[in-house]
Amino acid sequence: MRQRLAVVCAVVTAAAAVLFGAAAQAANPVITAIYTADPGPLVVGNTMYVYTGRDEASTSQQNFVMREWHVLSSTDAATWTDRGARANIGTFPWAGADAWASEVEPRNGRYYWYTSVNGNGAGWMNIGVAVGDSPLGPFTDAKGGPLISDSTANSSGLNIDPTVFVDDDGQAYLYWGGYWSPRAVRLAANMVDTVGAVVTPQGLTNYWEAPFMFKRNGLYYMIYAANDTNGCVTSSSYACQRYATATNPMGPWTHRGIVLGQVSSTTNHAGAVEFNGQWYLVYHNANAPGGGNFRRSVAVDRMYFNADGTIQRVVQTTTGPPPNPGGGGSGTNLGPSATASTSYVSSWESLAAVNNGGTPANSQDRSNLVYGNWPQQGTQWIDYQWPSARSVNRVATYWFDDNQGIDLPGSCQVQYWNGSAYVAVPGQSACGVAGNTFNSTTFSTVSTTRLRLSFTSRAGFSTGVLEWQAFQA
Repeated sequence: MRQRLAVVCAVVTAAAAVLFGAAAQAANPVITAIYTADPGPLVVGNTMYVYTGRDEASTSQQNFVMREWHVLSSTDAATWTDRGARANIGTFPWAGADAWASEVEPRNGRYYWYTSVNGNGAGWMNIGVAVGDSPLGPFTDAKGGPLISDSTANSSGLNIDPTVFVDDDGQAYLYWGGYWSPRAVRLAANMVDTVGAVVTPQGLTNYWEAPFMFKRNGLYYMIYAANDTNGCVTSSSYACQRYATATNPMGPWTHRGIVLGQVSSTTNHAGAVEFNGQWYLVYHNANAPGGGNFRRSVAVDRMYFNADGTIQRVVQTTTGPPPNPGGGGSGTNLGPSATASTSYVSSWESLAAVNNGGTPANSQDRSNLVYGNWPQQGTQWIDYQWPSARSVNRVATYWFDDNQGIDLPGSCQVQYWNGSAYVAVPGQSACGVAGNTFNSTTFSTVSTTRLRLSFTSRAGFSTGVLEWQAFQA
């Protein structure tokens, strides 16, 4: 994202193998040895990557000086390593300046890096695409010329800020655009050619630039920068992050609200990603020492969803998120994709709490939704059901304890549906009931459409759960 007069952009890759935050929790911004901007997050296995541009402007320069993209990585979303510059302007022989915002999208074992870069030909900014065989490359030009340029029919007023999304059916989509001009087009299976006409998506209220697209529970989300003064910012020289949802990847979109308010830099660029069962918003600000509008730095904070799928406004912190190793191991958390049910939930609590991607601060944390079954006592349960079989070999449970009628359980057991009944998962390790932590339970891999957590209360108390994660084998 950029400000109105000096349009910004950038993004992707990383530099130097410098480890930040040897302590359990790092601070925001996450990297301060260099200035980084326009982050695009991606999760591969047990690692979160952030592809980001590098701001190199001196304190006397009032414009964007950006020549390379870096990659940052973390295995707990709290401590980050700069993996060095993995692409630069020279990656594209047809380009000559402005390594602006970008994003990486995996497909068929390869990683496609979509970038905003200034070509040597007519016009200003273009969308380029590089490709590599790993999240860290090496990356090479995949097309030999721009994917999108000023000569593209119905191109944006400024061809920058690509976001690419591959849907469950394999169809890929590209959104991009600045100067209030969002654009969208389908991509071919090779990820380097467009299919059909470029369209102008509808419903992205007050769009300015920097789209980022993702999908959750069958709903499509678009985060984007806006610079209106209708609750977004006090001055249109700055930007907030609005978001919209749709039931079709090409829209129309319905504006839902603001996910991130004004930051300390005039530009505001963000991306959202789920990692180890928790959703995060990755963005930039000017908070690093010596920072400014042209010397920005990447920050990371937790993001929460309400039961109806709307997003709570992200709270910007200077501490960053707490370490999240995903309940003590790696893997994909299948909880958010499941339909939850329960033996009983109190009318003032919410079953949606158990799989909304939260990472509680402690067992008394009510900053997000909470599941509790007061005044019931004895054995209760929560279930996950998927439309087709899933292979699972581990769960992690964060128990709720309100220091009143709800207490930590006395015992618990993990069960699965064998086709006719619920039975205990084989080879089950101890089902932990400790407070203020994720309790990890491992077992032999089961393939099932339903998974159950059964728990028995201590005498005189009810029970509750803040988050229940189920990990793909």
